Amino acid sequence: MSDPDPSLTETDLLVCLEALLFVAPGPVNPAQLAAALEISLEDVEIGLIRLAESYSQRGLRLQRDKNLVQITTAPELAPLIEHFLGLETTSHLSRAALEALAIVAYEQPATRPQIEVIRGVNSDAVIKSLLSKGLVQEIGRAEGPGRPILYSTTPEFLQHFGLNSLEELPVLDEGQPASE
Repeated sequence: MSDPDPSLTETDLLVCLEALLFVAPGPVNPAQLAAALEISLEDVEIGLIRLAESYSQRGLRLQRDKNLVQITTAPELAPLIEHFLGLETTSHLSRAALEALAIVAYEQPATRPQIEVIRGVNSDAVIKSLLSKGLVQEIGRAEGPGRPILYSTTPEFLQHFGLNSLEELPVLDEGQPASE
C-alpha cells in the first residue's frame, strides 16, 4: 500500500472502516483495521464509535465481542430478513438451554461442572445443543482435576439476543445466582 493519506477525513475513515468490515469474513480485531488503514489504533476506535452511532437509526449495527468487531443487521429486523431469505424463524431455546446459556454468559469462561452445580442437573445435552446452535464455543481447558472444557459465548449469541456487546447484559442482583 502507498503512504497513508494524512488528510484522511472522519468521513473517509468511516467509509474505509465500513468497507473493510463489510468484506471481512467474520469479526475483526481493531488492530487489523489500524494496520490496513495505516493509522493509529486510537483513531480506529474513535472511528468505530462514530460508525456505531451512525448505524443507530439504520438497519445495521456494529457488534463487539471481546476484542473483535463486525457489522451485523439490526436484531429487530430479524423476522423481516428471515422472511426475505426464506429461512425458518429463529429456533426457540428451552428453559434448560436458557439457564445454561445465562450461566455461561455471566460466568464465562465456565465449565460443565460449574454449570451443573448452579443448575443442579446434568447439562451434557444442553451444552451439546448450545454448541450445535453456535451460541457457545469451547475456548480451552481449565487448570484443575480432569481439565474440564471452558465455554464462552459467541458473536452468534450476541446476534441472537440483539446485543452489541456483553456489557449490555442485564446486571444481576448480588445475591441472585445466574440460574434464577
